[in-house]
Amino acid sequence: MKGDRVEIVVDFGDGSRSYEVVATRAGRRVEVRIARGVVEVSEVTRTGTPVRTARFMAGRTLALVEFPADGSGPTAGD
Repeated sequence: MKGDRVEIVVDFGDGSRSYEVVATRAGRRVEVRIARGVVEVSEVTRTGTPVRTARFMAGRTLALVEFPADGSGPTAGD
């Protein structure tokens, strides 16, 4: 949903950097996948096609915070 976002904090040795992936349009969502030592955060369409992807080494990832959309938009019954 528009408004989904994920914040990733990564260690860079001399400090840390923060990155954010946000669902920018209605109908898009943010998905997180962790596999083989890599954290992958993608903004995807309704059909599952990735629009943009960010990849980080899992060993360097300090925090991964998911902020789901508030869900205050119209529901299927409206």
